[in-house]
Amino acid sequence: MEDGTLKEIGDHLRRARQAARLTQEQVADLAGISRPRYRDIETGAAAARATTLINIARAVGLEMMLVPQAMAPAVAALLHPETEDDRPAFSPQPEER
Repeated sequence: MEDGTLKEIGDHLRRARQAARLTQEQVADLAGISRPRYRDIETGAAAARATTLINIARAVGLEMMLVPQAMAPAVAALLHPETEDDRPAFSPQPEER
């Protein structure tokens, strides 16, 4: 996984943790990992297994889900309605003939 993606995931986790008014130690305990391990995930210095990310997400009040790549813009538009982009959030792929 590229460093930018790890940093982005970590940033989301940090913001959710802070919004939940939890410390890194509390989240680590809830997720069943060490605080240094959680810190590395939150800062984007380390990747984590899917199960670890699920446990962390739930500890900070988030839920992880998989969406088709084609739907990613629609999900992003729902999560960030303040953007003033006039493009459609989802445009289906042309049908193959």
